[in-house]
Amino acid sequence: MTLVPLMSWTYTGSHKLEHPDSLKSGSGDRQPRCGFPKLEVIGHMGLPRSRRTVVTALATLLVLGACSQEGDARRPATRSAAAAPTARDGESVADFLHRALPAGAGGTVIAARGDELAYCGGFGAADRASGTPASCRTVYDVMSITKQFTAAAILKLEVRGRLRVSDRISRFLGPVPKDKRDITIDQLLTHTSGLVEALGDDYHPITRDELVRQALASKPQSPPGKEFHYSNTGYSLLAAIVEKASGEGYEPFLARHLFAPAGMERTGYVLPRWPRHLIAVEYDSEGHSQGRPVDHPWAPDGPYWHLRGNGGMLSTAEDMFRWNRALSGDEILPQQARRKLFAPRVRVPGLDGSYGYGWAVRETPAGRTVWHNGGNDWSLAYLTRSLRDGVLVFWVSNHAYQKGKWNLEDQAETLTQGITDRVRTENR
Repeated sequence: MTLVPLMSWTYTGSHKLEHPDSLKSGSGDRQPRCGFPKLEVIGHMGLPRSRRTVVTALATLLVLGACSQEGDARRPATRSAAAAPTARDGESVADFLHRALPAGAGGTVIAARGDELAYCGGFGAADRASGTPASCRTVYDVMSITKQFTAAAILKLEVRGRLRVSDRISRFLGPVPKDKRDITIDQLLTHTSGLVEALGDDYHPITRDELVRQALASKPQSPPGKEFHYSNTGYSLLAAIVEKASGEGYEPFLARHLFAPAGMERTGYVLPRWPRHLIAVEYDSEGHSQGRPVDHPWAPDGPYWHLRGNGGMLSTAEDMFRWNRALSGDEILPQQARRKLFAPRVRVPGLDGSYGYGWAVRETPAGRTVWHNGGNDWSLAYLTRSLRDGVLVFWVSNHAYQKGKWNLEDQAETLTQGITDRVRTENR
């Protein structure tokens, strides 16, 4: 299968903690985003991460499929990020991952086709200090993949008659200044509202109402509906709209109307009450522990509002399989709403594809493929679905970068392509 070019977006300007040049070598401090970033297209196409540094998104948009036996890839071989393993006849997903993954990386991979689990296995450690291996039950921060949950919640509210995506945000967010008066919910979903990417540090204490006030007072990057500007701020406003329209908290609404019907008991911010040992420790590029996501400053009911709704959701590979399965049926959204979720709505500059509602979308000869990624200074996740055959590939790493040795971001397309090819081959 031919890979299409990729593009990266880099945060520059005053967004100093997002920029890779700002990463402090050996620092044990988390480096959340702050300031008002500028998006700069510098190479191959992708979407900016939920938080921090450069993001290379998966524009390969693979057509996935097949079934294989469940495997385990806990013994990754050492290899450079630039070295792409060549295909071997009859090679399993587990054997491929053993060859392709660099020593020291940790995470989990799952692949499925509709209701059929094709593969699930962990690699490396979820917690090196305790010797806990990564597994299909390990809980990870899925970062910007959170956006698809927020988008689905908005469509759930539309199905229930609580809002319309064509509504102006003033219906729910109160008086809106003139330069933002025409912003609609649809524009928040598609990153065309003109709002800034971020307003502050992910872990800086800020309430919902203060986040809304700052967003409405911020300088727009473009008039509403005119340009694509990836905006985490916009998705936090969507979370606020979920609360206003439903009369429920953001996470309780998702838990009741999305996660419970899908059987996702281990997805959320604070409601699942995971055993601590199941939550992966994140490691920086020096291999130093940065703790678990729940160790960082949060409000009692979840992350503060610079992060809520746009990132920070915790989940497992098994629950992402359940999410994929639910999106293939009517458990959470009827067919018409699911079609709206995955429809290509706005072209993304430089990408042979579009953005829908919380998903990037691309038409391929094998049908429509939807995907999203997420990342921070330490972790990385990719989720890709083929709508024609219902195939899912999801992988996540809690140690995605090792200074001077490897970077899983550079291997994203190779890993996803390799998993896809081998799962398909095993299904023949």
